[in-house]
Amino acid sequence: MNRPAQDTTEPGAASSLSGVLAHLQDAYELGADRLPPEDLERLRRTLERAGRRRALSADHTVVGIFGPTGSGKSSLVNALSGTGAARVAVRRPTTSEPLALVWGSSGSDELLDWLEVRQRVALPEGAPLVGGPVREPRLLEAVTPGGGHPGVGSQEALHGLEGHRGAVAPDALTAGIGDASGDGAAAAPDPDAGDRAERRGFFRRRRKAPTPTTGQEVAPRVLPAPPSTAGLILLDLPDFDSTAQAHRETVERLAGQVDVLLWVVDPQKYADAALHHGFLRELASHEAVILVALNQADRLDPQDLEAVLSSLAGILAEEGLPGVDVVPVSARTGQGVGELAAAVRELAESRAAAMRRVAADAERAAGDLLPYAAERTAGPSTAARAALADELGVAAGVPVVVNAVRTAYRRDVHATTGWPMTRWLAGLRPDPLRRLNLRRQDLVPELRRSSLPVGDPAQQARAGQALRVFGDAAAAGLREPWRTSVRDAARNTSADLTDALDAAVTGTDLETGRSRWWGIFGVLQWIAFAALVAGLAWLGLLAGLAFLQLPALEVPRVEGFPLPTLLILGGLAAGVLLGAVAGLLARWRARRRAARVRRRLLAACSRVADDVVLRPVLAEVERCNAFSAAVRAASQRS
Repeated sequence: MNRPAQDTTEPGAASSLSGVLAHLQDAYELGADRLPPEDLERLRRTLERAGRRRALSADHTVVGIFGPTGSGKSSLVNALSGTGAARVAVRRPTTSEPLALVWGSSGSDELLDWLEVRQRVALPEGAPLVGGPVREPRLLEAVTPGGGHPGVGSQEALHGLEGHRGAVAPDALTAGIGDASGDGAAAAPDPDAGDRAERRGFFRRRRKAPTPTTGQEVAPRVLPAPPSTAGLILLDLPDFDSTAQAHRETVERLAGQVDVLLWVVDPQKYADAALHHGFLRELASHEAVILVALNQADRLDPQDLEAVLSSLAGILAEEGLPGVDVVPVSARTGQGVGELAAAVRELAESRAAAMRRVAADAERAAGDLLPYAAERTAGPSTAARAALADELGVAAGVPVVVNAVRTAYRRDVHATTGWPMTRWLAGLRPDPLRRLNLRRQDLVPELRRSSLPVGDPAQQARAGQALRVFGDAAAAGLREPWRTSVRDAARNTSADLTDALDAAVTGTDLETGRSRWWGIFGVLQWIAFAALVAGLAWLGLLAGLAFLQLPALEVPRVEGFPLPTLLILGGLAAGVLLGAVAGLLARWRARRRAARVRRRLLAACSRVADDVVLRPVLAEVERCNAFSAAVRAASQRS
């Protein structure tokens, strides 16, 4: 039988196993709602079994004896224990409920309760740890389904075990009552002799009407083993191929709980698909806690036995168990029973089988999770983030707002610096920012709502497409189910984007205030207009005097040109020139203001992308990284 290089009874190994289980617990929590439910449930059961088994007796090794109908499990139990506790008869199957043979009953009750084994037989103190005849076993309390304990030797306990008492070898039950060597020497006085006498009376009553046997010989005697302080629980289990559903469920449950799995096969059913496909294929990482016994080996001649052993070893290797030894035994003749008993005794005395089983379960659980673990990823790239911000900016109406800022600036400039006689016309043109509800000052930005088409189907479709592209970029290189979870983390933010983007736009400074140069140009326009009006008034006065034939006033001249005419021409030219300069300056300043506003709006949309979209996506990516790291750590250390 294979043995791991590291003994799990050592403190360092226990610490390593604790680390593996801690990593698996982390993987379970991180994989919740992500991994397939059946995988999560299998991992949960593994962690639950590991925690429960580690909390129970470490001095006891639980060996479950599994096999198909007719393989001789019960006969082998009797041969290993040196008793006739397991019932063997022509009618099969005879084992309808697990039977526990217990070496060292102290501390075994909680373990057997966890295993849900009600039928228990305690071997006497000092009995050899499998491999030799023992004193008469005593009945332990049979635990009822309601939790009651009828008491040792009670009628209920006796009836509970009656289905497991056999007539294979009635003398085996009382073998060794005197000296352990069986030489018949008188034993020292025993204060419990009376109780044992009553129990011997029970077995004597059983011998008066023995159950018909299958023609087997008396259970063979195996050379006694030296006394051991290690605890052992040998479980005789129902057939795994039983037609009774309850029997199969019991076998499947205990196959996941016992410390050591002893599979008993016979030359007729050693290649049974129900065994290899239903059990052994799932235990490829459990070589250290698996024993295989080929029973009824005495029925084969040496050549046929060698062929069957070779075939069975090949099948086990194909199932991922190349290191499991196959022990040929015969419960009838005792062939190989000593070798098998020595292997069981070695496992029990090492007190490491329980932790080896837990470690094997952890290794299998980590292996089951490896397909879901991916290499560490940093998440979406800077380019993907920038592209998302740009697309969200378009979906939020940033181009519309920038154009409105540009148009509103030129409108405001014209309304302030235009010719006073026509600037009122600018007031008749609608204010684009006011139409978008972006010029309100009566509400704080957080409470404003714009009239932008952020919620329009077209804009929502554009935002949804941006989220899908970003999710695909963020999930690149990941495995399922993490690829889908990262994509979903991006797409599920679409409902929060509409309000967030609108708030980002309304909360951005759009520079709707007046510039100082507007006032200067406005004053100059009024001065030019005043000169024009003064010249017109002066000429009007001269025209009126001439019309009334009144004496004309002398008109000042500049370089020969009448001053009123110069005022008119100068005022008109200055107004036109100021308007043209203001228009050019307004276009340039409007472009600059629009560029600044655009940068602010895109930065606001980028913050929305980070807060609303990137944060949950990065959280999912980090969750995937943490899960993968936990699985790899558990797999490398288990």
